[in-house]
Amino acid sequence: MSAEELNEPNLNNTPNSEDTLFSDTKAVSGLYQDWFLDYASYVILERAVPALEDGLKPVQRRLLHALYQMDDGRFHKVANVIGQTMQYHPHGDASIEEALVNMGQKDLMIDTQGNWGDPRTGDGAAAARYIEAKLSKFALDVSFNADITEWQLSYDGRKREPIHLPVKFPLLLHQGVEGIAVGLATKVLPHNFCELLEGAIALLKGESVQIYPDFATGGSIDVSNYNDGLRGGKVKVRATIEELDKKTLVIRDLPYGITTGALVESILKANEKGKIKIKQVVDNTAKDVELQIKLAPNISPSVTIDALYAFTDCETSISPNACVISDDKPLFLGVCEMLRLSTEHTRELLRQELEIKLQDLREAWHFASLEKIFIEKRIYRQIEECETWESVLETIKKGLSKYVVPPSEKPRSNDSRLRLLRDITEEDLVRLTEIKIKRISKYDSFKADENMKALEAEMENIRHHLANLTAYTIAYFKNLLKKYGKGRERRTKIKGFDTIAVQQVAAINQKLYVDRKNGFIGYGLKKDEWVCDCSDIDDIIVFRKDCRFLVTRIAEKTYVGKDIVHVAVWKKNDERTVYNMMYAAPELGKNFAKRFAVTAITRNSEYDLAIGTTKPKLLYFTANPNGESEIVNVQLTPESSAKIKTFDFSFGEMAIKGRQSQGNLVSKYAIRKVVQKEVGKSTLGGRNIWVDEVSGKLNTEERGKFLGNFNTGDSVLLLYKDGSYELSDFDLNRRFPMENLLVIEKFNPDTVLSCIYWHGERKAYYVKRFKIETSTLGQRFVFISEEPKSALALVSTAAVPQVQYHYNRGAKNSPDESDTVRLDSFIEVKGWKSLGNKLSLYKVVKINELESLEIPESEEIAAVGEMQQPETGEELLPHTEAADKDAAATPPPAADKKKAFKVGESVEWDIDSSEQGSLFQNTELKAGIKAQFRSA
Repeated sequence: MSAEELNEPNLNNTPNSEDTLFSDTKAVSGLYQDWFLDYASYVILERAVPALEDGLKPVQRRLLHALYQMDDGRFHKVANVIGQTMQYHPHGDASIEEALVNMGQKDLMIDTQGNWGDPRTGDGAAAARYIEAKLSKFALDVSFNADITEWQLSYDGRKREPIHLPVKFPLLLHQGVEGIAVGLATKVLPHNFCELLEGAIALLKGESVQIYPDFATGGSIDVSNYNDGLRGGKVKVRATIEELDKKTLVIRDLPYGITTGALVESILKANEKGKIKIKQVVDNTAKDVELQIKLAPNISPSVTIDALYAFTDCETSISPNACVISDDKPLFLGVCEMLRLSTEHTRELLRQELEIKLQDLREAWHFASLEKIFIEKRIYRQIEECETWESVLETIKKGLSKYVVPPSEKPRSNDSRLRLLRDITEEDLVRLTEIKIKRISKYDSFKADENMKALEAEMENIRHHLANLTAYTIAYFKNLLKKYGKGRERRTKIKGFDTIAVQQVAAINQKLYVDRKNGFIGYGLKKDEWVCDCSDIDDIIVFRKDCRFLVTRIAEKTYVGKDIVHVAVWKKNDERTVYNMMYAAPELGKNFAKRFAVTAITRNSEYDLAIGTTKPKLLYFTANPNGESEIVNVQLTPESSAKIKTFDFSFGEMAIKGRQSQGNLVSKYAIRKVVQKEVGKSTLGGRNIWVDEVSGKLNTEERGKFLGNFNTGDSVLLLYKDGSYELSDFDLNRRFPMENLLVIEKFNPDTVLSCIYWHGERKAYYVKRFKIETSTLGQRFVFISEEPKSALALVSTAAVPQVQYHYNRGAKNSPDESDTVRLDSFIEVKGWKSLGNKLSLYKVVKINELESLEIPESEEIAAVGEMQQPETGEELLPHTEAADKDAAATPPPAADKKKAFKVGESVEWDIDSSEQGSLFQNTELKAGIKAQFRSA
């Protein structure tokens, strides 16, 4: 047939041989569409995305199955494991080895031996022929049971492989998973082992649960936008950065997915770009991660920590996308829903295991009953004369029927026969004939009865578990938690991260210059006027004589307009910097003054400050970083008709308004000159400052604990757990270690600190009260004994601190006693280096701080509790000259003012015998007071 005939249309619309020949032919585009869908489905289902039922990808499932088939309690060469797995997995040895190493590094399902690499450093595992693996005890406990496993043929039809493993644990949520398929991806972050089991238990109890990621690399995580692990959520993870000293920072934990090598590289790149200033990074990682960062001179450690988070991989964001396979379809589920489904699946698997075990026990009891009757009733002797196999079976069945009642037979009245759990089958009769004579001759009826009772008890126990399946599942999870939970506590701390303004923490790595006449700014104009040091990501604000301004990003050279009057670094939301401006509006014949702040702008857009006039003339302009007031002298032109041609104008009396306001009228007459006369105090006052109790950063956004209103000269008081104090400025870039602090508040020089501490050498608790005498900022001073094992027990800044302490007199079997003491009455205020007074003569076992009291000044202060005066005046800390001077200037307590005690109190002193008379003369003893003196 010719080509023309083939192309000729069939006008009669009747089938012909050619139509039949090409009826199943598809276009290439159709083939591509079907093949692509088949390929995409295969990759999604068989390679990249894990199944919901067991939380495993196919390669992982086949690996575990192969290891189970090989399991003999000993380690196997990984190369051998890979070879065995290739019987089930058709995608080559590389993918199998990668999956095996990944699972081995997670230290849960597989026990490893040899060099398996380190995910913290990025080091790979040794060759497969050198390393070994076997299933862990945990994997053997929770992942395998052939009786409840569904099977399918392997790819070549020679082997059986599991469709899903019966995993009785939320394995997917613990190990996490990441996979990229065709048109689909999944990313489930790893969660904590113990928290998953505790969450499963809570779900079974009907409680609500919320779980968050936990990483083996430690660090910290902000989960405020986790979104239950669904697409659209995001978590921020940070390395743990510690301040070793003022010149060194140490990183001990890594963000998830970041290696030490990648982190060091990102830090060095940030240093090269000038974002941070460091001297070197030293990688001391061995068993534990340790990266030491040596700072450049005069660089703040706190600001550098923020800069590391802002410009390096010390902080990264992770976007989860929880997707799993269920019923051969991809399904997007939150992690809490995954945990719920996994918990229900575990309960169902446990139910199946119990039912199978119960059935096995029923079978064992059934045959044991038949065997007992067959032997004890000597039915085996009745078959000796039988000539055929059928007669043998019939004789046994007939003999048994005299003693047992199967369920299919209705029992007679007063029937004492044993009731079976099922009917007797031919298989049962055959098994009875297979009993050996040796077993019959040694048959022990008592042991048989005991065995049947044990089977009955076990069956009853399983029936109880089935009737209370939820409680049984809870007990199962608790057993896993007890058996395998030790050492698997949370490693990643959950915190709320503060937002770091990169402009505030960027290193000062550029110099800003300005060409005022020609209108250029930038760090490349080194022959022009220097303005200030800045960073290469700062924004620059520029004001011109035409009463216009703009904000632009710093560059090497930027044209911003001629006749520049002011240029500086601009900070977003800066309400403290106030601009004072006076300008003339010729069209209106008036002169205006205005005060304004620039808190928000659109970068590179010009803004007009002289509203209502097209040709303004700038008369006066200043920028005041703390809203300072100003008084200027205004001089009018000689030609003006004003009677007073010179007068003062105060900007401090004006309100701070928006930049678009016209301002206040200064004069209707032409102004010749404006001269600054006086700069006053800030009109904005102090700033209210809070401290974020999570991040430890100061802020003005009312986040965290309110510290107070701070003005010039104020400072922050920090009291540390190790018994030291520090005074700090209120720089908003400072980060305080909240986990090491007991007190953080605004410093008041009149505040008295009261503390109780354990003296390591004298083995006793001491009380002292003192004021802060130092003024150095940023330096810590130890106010307790520096002897080894000395420790701070309590510190308070309350005016009238009150504590309760429990003590034991030391006698055999003597009970603990308690007493309450006001520290302000217990000891006077002394120097901060003083030793203080003993809290008690007896062994103190517990100290509790009580609510402080509000006592009127006129109230007589009485001694409360069990007081003890020092031996000879106040004891001093050793080896401190300043403390010795304080002691020399302090009179002994015996010569102090008269003490008043309450009626009914017992007072004991340990004093020198020579001081008794002096003490009596200076002490008012009211009626009813018992005073006992013991000579020292």
